[in-house]
Formats: sequence, structure tokens, C-alpha cells
Amino acid sequence: MMKNVDGLERMAGLGPRRAFGFSCVLLIVALVDAVAASVPPNILFAIADDWGRHAGAYGTRWVRTPAFDRIASEGLLFTHAYTPNAKCAPSRSCILTGRNSWQLGPAANHICYFPPEFKGWPEVLGEKGWFVGYTQKGWGPGVATNAQGQARQMTGVRFDARKTTPPTSGIGNNDYAGNFESFLDAAPPGKPWCFWYGSIEPHRGYAFGSGVAQGGKRLSDIDHVPGYWPDNDIVRNDLLDYAYEVEHFDRHLERMLATLEQRGMATNTLVIVTSDHGMPFPRVKGQAHEFANHVPLAVRWPQGITRPGRTISDLVSFVDLAPTLMEVAGLAWADTGMATWTGRSWLGIFRSERAGRVESFRDHVLIGRERQDIGRPGDVGYPVRGIVTADRVYLENLRPERWPVGNPETGYLDCDASPTKTLILEARRREPTDRFWQLCFGRRGAAEGYDLRTDPDGLTNCLDRASWPVEFEQLKQRLHAELVRQGDPRMLGQGDVFDRYPHANPAHVGFYERFRSGEPLKAGWVSPADFEVAPLD
Repeated sequence: MMKNVDGLERMAGLGPRRAFGFSCVLLIVALVDAVAASVPPNILFAIADDWGRHAGAYGTRWVRTPAFDRIASEGLLFTHAYTPNAKCAPSRSCILTGRNSWQLGPAANHICYFPPEFKGWPEVLGEKGWFVGYTQKGWGPGVATNAQGQARQMTGVRFDARKTTPPTSGIGNNDYAGNFESFLDAAPPGKPWCFWYGSIEPHRGYAFGSGVAQGGKRLSDIDHVPGYWPDNDIVRNDLLDYAYEVEHFDRHLERMLATLEQRGMATNTLVIVTSDHGMPFPRVKGQAHEFANHVPLAVRWPQGITRPGRTISDLVSFVDLAPTLMEVAGLAWADTGMATWTGRSWLGIFRSERAGRVESFRDHVLIGRERQDIGRPGDVGYPVRGIVTADRVYLENLRPERWPVGNPETGYLDCDASPTKTLILEARRREPTDRFWQLCFGRRGAAEGYDLRTDPDGLTNCLDRASWPVEFEQLKQRLHAELVRQGDPRMLGQGDVFDRYPHANPAHVGFYERFRSGEPLKAGWVSPADFEVAPLD
């Protein structure tokens, strides 16, 4: 020991007795750090509904997101994060389980009966002693029960009692941040907690013109309108209304971060901010293009991220969340009771000091879809599988004879009503060859390939030719090999099973046939003007 004291004396210029005390202080500090590192963090998981990759941290000038930007600057900003399935329920199923949607049976579909055999990480945390709760939207829409038919708490105990006056008619009245405070008040002292902040913004509908009238925005603020929509005042207003609702989500997040600081909880809380999929506009939400599945993602964890402020370009997927959170919680997967997982933990990225590409194996993600919404004969879906790299997208439309966004005569029900949707549908009625309608609603070929380096909006299908570029053939082979390993029924000749899974909303069953027979039916998420008067075949 005296040799150590002598060393401290030389380093600190202290006498032997004072140096001994100094060494004890260092030992205590080290022990405190070790104990803190061994205590699992609290978790705040914030997920917006239908928010595309639009935030100040990504260079978007017409959407103000100071809370998201702060999480990114004090933690990690991911530039290539994806959901495997760009629809609410199947995307959230992937988040909860660590499995791609085609590995989840009925949960590949929208408004499904969630299979009892698949457990999610919030349920595991609750079983392991965590206090788990949520506000507004957890998993769904659909029905989730256990093997005995009892309702499951997929994201914990509900906290929705506190309400507020919404700034526009299109925004809900949930006081998200207030309900987070109620959750923290109810959390037992000494137990870790996990809170799921699930807003319903920027899901439609919007108050048209609210972005300008209430948000103080200008149509000229938008620096780019994607090439698959017309660039006019209607579309720009629609985009600004969407932006205003994104900002509502961000304002409540900002209040939650302030609450963490006021209660001394910021240091040991892992904050994850994302969205379930892209924006609710034609060719995006519910589809399987790169911009439909590309989501915002920022993560802050002061005690667990080695060098904050980094921007990460690894391609990461929602299936990575479950293994990440189980490792963060200090739980071995074998002890969770969860089914085998597909994703890979992000802790290697958290602990690295590198920016850009950190883990070389993260060079692609898989995406796809099955039955999203109703409106086709027999309630069938539009199955797609795809693979995305940093600069290319390869998609296989497995039943290209079907309408990708639902049948025209039942209102293209795989696309929410919007001024942008109505504008494009009306343009086709005036000009049947309208290119915006073809890009957003028309039938597609059996395969699509896009070069994001030269065509970031994905307007030109590189596979509309007799011979494919070799890069896309390689992506096809890689996609098929991985899907076979994952047991995808579509690769094993059993893909029609997805169309046979029952719909969880009886009012939607047989919608196409009942509507065509003259039964007066409505679908609340589309406009009556969206229904074509006759089939377009």
C-alpha cells in the first residue's frame, strides 16, 4: 500500500497521510461509478404516429423540433433507421418483439389479433420488477390477448387522465407530458421504470391551413416537395399542417425532458425518440418504398453512451430495439420468455467512440408488407419484400396483379384521406395518364429498383428493362437467402396464410363485397370523394 501512497504523493504533491485519504476518495468514486453502471437505466420511449424523417437535426427547415434535436446533440443521431413494415400495428409489433413482421404470423397484418405466443419487451420488464406505463397509443390497432383470452398490457399501465385544450381541431387533447408526470408520481421508489410516450400526432386528420395560421409558417419555407406529388399551394399547406403536428409531439417531449431534469432523473434515463413509419401521404405510409420505412431516430443515455454528439450512418432496424433494451436492462434473452429474435443490440454503437459507420455488418435492412387495410376482393393484402442499402432499394411485389393501394372503386383504402390524395385522384379523372396518380396509386411491376444516389425520391424504376443492373440481382439473391433463413412463408410457398388470418374489426370484414353489393358502408379514414364510380380495370 505504501508504494501506492508514495506514487500518489509524487503525483499530487501530498504527504503520505493526505495521499492515503486521497486514494480512499478515488476508491469511493470508482465504487460509486461501478454501482451506477450496474443499475439499469430508466427508459423513456417516445414514438410519434406517422412522422417521417423531418426534423431540424436532419436539416429540415420547415419543421421545428428542438427537443428531438437536443436528444440528438446530447446523444446519437441515426441517419439510416428503418421500420420493417410501414404501418402502425405491424411496425409496433416489430419494435416489441425483435422480429420482422413476416416472422410474426397474424401480426404481419394491420388491425390483427396479436399472437399470444409472442411477448414484447415492456411485458418482460413488468415481469422483472420494472414499473411500466404508457400514454395514448401503445401497440395497435388490433386485439391482443393471452392464451386464456385475457387482455394484455402490451406497453404497461395506461396513463391518460390528464387532458389539455388542443391548439387545433386536428390535434388530440391528451396532456402527454402531464400524464408522464402522473406516471412518475405513481412509480414505486427504488424501482426502475419504463414509459412509452405514444402520441397520435402527426396522424391525420389535420386542420387545413393550421401550419400557416397557427404555426406561423410560410409556403415558401418548404425547400423540396417530393417528385411523386405536384408542387402547389394545396400540397405545401398539407405539408405545413403535418409539420405543425410534428411540433406538437416535440413540445410535449420537451416538457418531459424538463421533468426528468427537475426530478434529477436525466442522467440515468435512456431516451429513445422515433416514429412508427413515414408520413401519412400518398406513396408513403403503408407502402414499401424507402421513404415509407425510413424513420427519425435519436437516442440519449448519459451513463451509457461513450461519446455523445455523434451521427451514426449504420443501417439499423426496429427489430434491433428489443435486444438492445434487454441488454440495457441486464436481462439475458433466455430468461425473458421471448421468442428468438432477429435484430442486434445497439450497445456496440453506444460504447464506441466512432461516428459514421460503426459496425460494418449493418449495411442493409429488410422491409416488406402484407395486408395493411381493406378494400380488395376477399380482404387480401398487397405482399411486398425488399432490401435497402445506403444507396439502393430492391422491392419484390409478390402479387402485382392487385392494386397496391387498394381498389379504386373502394377509395384506395391503403391511403389516408388528405388534400394531397384528393388532388392527385382528381387529376387522373381529368387526365387518365397522370404520372402522379401512376406513381402513387397505379399498378406496379413485379420488381422495383431505385438508385438513391441519383434518384433520392425513387421516381425511376431501374428494373423496367430487359436486363437488370448486376447490383440489383445481387440484392435479390441476398434478400431471398435471408428471408429463407427467417422462415418467411412467402419464400416457402405458404404466403397465402397472411390473407387467411382474420381481421380484428368485424365491421371491415368483406368490405369490398358488401360495398359493391350496394350496402351503405363508410371507411372513416378516406373521403367519399376518393371512391371511383367504377372499377378502373
